[in-house]
Amino acid sequence: MKTPVPRATVQRLPLYLQILDERGDQARTSSDELAALAGITAAKVRKDLSYLGSYGTRGVGYDVEQLRFEIRRALGLTRDWRLAIVGVGNLGSALANYDGFQAGGFCIAAVFDADPAKVGTEVAGVTVSPVGRLVRDVRRLGIDIGVVAVPAEAAQGVTDTLAAAGVRSILNFAPTVVRAPDGVEIRRVDLSTELQVLGYHLHLVTGGPPEAAIA
Repeated sequence: MKTPVPRATVQRLPLYLQILDERGDQARTSSDELAALAGITAAKVRKDLSYLGSYGTRGVGYDVEQLRFEIRRALGLTRDWRLAIVGVGNLGSALANYDGFQAGGFCIAAVFDADPAKVGTEVAGVTVSPVGRLVRDVRRLGIDIGVVAVPAEAAQGVTDTLAAAGVRSILNFAPTVVRAPDGVEIRRVDLSTELQVLGYHLHLVTGGPPEAAIA
């Protein structure tokens, strides 16, 4: 890939891939079709896909299988990645049992928890290890991605430990902002933040809450 893919484009590529995966046996698609399903402009779709070296053919569109492969390759999905989940409470357990990880090429290789009552139990077929073994096991297993699903007050410490163990990609589900050294990519998933954004858009549509609700 000659031209680095901009971050905004990278964030849209999984959406394009999802759309293509839902096309079934459809052989070809167009920028207009992708744009309509993605909720963006066709020009933006064409620009995004041009970073992959795929320009399509005017009047013919894109070969679905080829485009799917190009996007997967750009996203690093042509190989498997090993995940470690830290924190196996309600959220961590749900994540460990999420079928989408395996389907997307992400293998849950280890789970950790600080609760002695959970250590030694199994979650999604993986034995829960104590957090004291996190560094050793992460290095031994060659973990690529760390998933932080611990309470907010423990999130920064877990992030520091994952980074120190050599993990360079971290997905943070804890309801707090964490920081990591340069070279470590952190993605944050905060459901409360997303609900607040939805609340903002709902506020615009409805004109805000009744006056009595503000008092």
